[in-house]
Amino acid sequence: MSRTRTALLAAMALVAGATGTAFAVDPGGAGTAAVPCTVDYKVQNQWSTGFTAAVTVTNNSAAKSSWSLKWSYAGNQKVTSGWNAKISQSGADVTVANESYNAQLATGGSVSFGFQGSYSGSNAIPATFTLDGVTCNVDGGGPGGPTDPPDPSGPADRVDNPYDGAKVYVNPEWSAKAAAEPGGSRVSNQPTGVWLDRIAAINGAGGKMGLRAHLDEALRQKGSGELVVQLVIYNLPGRDCAALASNGELGPTEIDRYKTEYIDPIKAILADSKYSSLRIVTTVEIDSLPNLVTNTGSRPTATPQCDVMKANGNYIKGVGYALNKLGDVPNVYNYVDAGHHGWIGWDDNFAPSATLFKEAATAEGATVNDVHGFITNTANYSALKEDHFSISDNVAGKSVRESKWVDWNRYVDELSFAQAFRNQLVSVGFNSGIGMLIDTSRNGWGGTARPTGPGAQTSVDTYVDGGRYDRRINPGNWCNQSGAGLGERPKASPAAGIDAYVWMKPPGESDGASKQIPNDEGKGFDQMCDPAYKGNPRNGNNPSGALPDAPLSGQWFSAQFRQLMQNAYPPLS
Repeated sequence: MSRTRTALLAAMALVAGATGTAFAVDPGGAGTAAVPCTVDYKVQNQWSTGFTAAVTVTNNSAAKSSWSLKWSYAGNQKVTSGWNAKISQSGADVTVANESYNAQLATGGSVSFGFQGSYSGSNAIPATFTLDGVTCNVDGGGPGGPTDPPDPSGPADRVDNPYDGAKVYVNPEWSAKAAAEPGGSRVSNQPTGVWLDRIAAINGAGGKMGLRAHLDEALRQKGSGELVVQLVIYNLPGRDCAALASNGELGPTEIDRYKTEYIDPIKAILADSKYSSLRIVTTVEIDSLPNLVTNTGSRPTATPQCDVMKANGNYIKGVGYALNKLGDVPNVYNYVDAGHHGWIGWDDNFAPSATLFKEAATAEGATVNDVHGFITNTANYSALKEDHFSISDNVAGKSVRESKWVDWNRYVDELSFAQAFRNQLVSVGFNSGIGMLIDTSRNGWGGTARPTGPGAQTSVDTYVDGGRYDRRINPGNWCNQSGAGLGERPKASPAAGIDAYVWMKPPGESDGASKQIPNDEGKGFDQMCDPAYKGNPRNGNNPSGALPDAPLSGQWFSAQFRQLMQNAYPPLS
């Protein structure tokens, strides 16, 4: 079974380019006259219960500042989702209106949009289309038609792993900052994620590149090969209910703004056929869903804000809506954030988290087919692979699980966790072909303090502490960790079940300010970013381990970047 929905935007681009002005014969025999408009309606893919279609409208009359296209179905077709236009349906009647960005329709100009629909029985092309009340000429067809490719046996697949055989987008803004640091040119050509962490970021905020600017640059970098663009979708209402440093602009109840002002505009841009040749990977809403498992109810780790978000359901609704809408764009690959082993690896978190992710992936019209995979360790520091001890080791009569560091967790590193969690996700109903991403941007833990062998076997704690690469005080520490290093460089298909190692968190961008800094981004001050903070139940009441003098989350933190390079593993040459 295909693990995601149909792939068709590349074909849409061809349709848009091939559709030209149509002419009708003058019934009086005096010659030919241009018809007011032409509609090219193509069924691009069709299966037993559904189809996807691409429509191109060409205007041969006076220029328009807005437009509306209408048609009626003869059968029981229903439009279920669309892109690049506002599509509504009443009974058999469909109305399509322009978006704000494609309202202008010049004389001789064309506009394209697409949609997915359901049907049973026949799926005939509508006989009549009207543009602003004027009947258009019809040019179109479907799979198996006289000018179309043969009917496929089912929905066309996205590629199994978008990273295979592809370059990955290098963000020029991050690259310039990295290159400006001493020795930074050694890594400034690495691909990193583009974070869309507020509504203003879509069009560019504070002088930064907006989404279209990044996608245009990605097309330039792509050349004739394949290229992946990595986007972080990160603006849920009541965002990050357990970490004030990454609070967002939307309040707990502003789910409608999230949908209409954030997800819908992102989808409209990604669905532009101009970008159909890109492989667009989305990391959907980090640090959201796991909070509903670990930081709610009677647990000592609970926060009032997380209880609110669990009660109102807006994390579930927001993630489901994002997956549904973005999953409708055939060259988008959705990866849902799945926390990390030091958060989800305990028995009482592991299975419940997978079940909750399934609930979100089937909310707001989404299905498991909208999920291409999951990502772990996003913006975190958990070691990729601990070589000097394993979860099955016993020392001085005790299991490694009894050590203070492991603390009864079933996993000691990200690779073993990601592979096991993938199996758990499949067991609750996700497609068997899902792949995992692991963020390795800051989990190298190299430098002179990196252990070269196991610790002394005098006790289980000396054994684990002496051999572990991850040198945090506690695996619950997440903010600007002292001593961290760059991890494995991004690479495709590095291990079984793993689609790629990625640098989704751009190294050198702060996790949060080490003191209160007024801002207009909704970001609060979290004590976990204060080096003097002594902790809370979520990090076992341990010191924070944070670096001093950190700026707001997402801002450049030069001292951190230099330390990450110094402690890189594999080392930088």
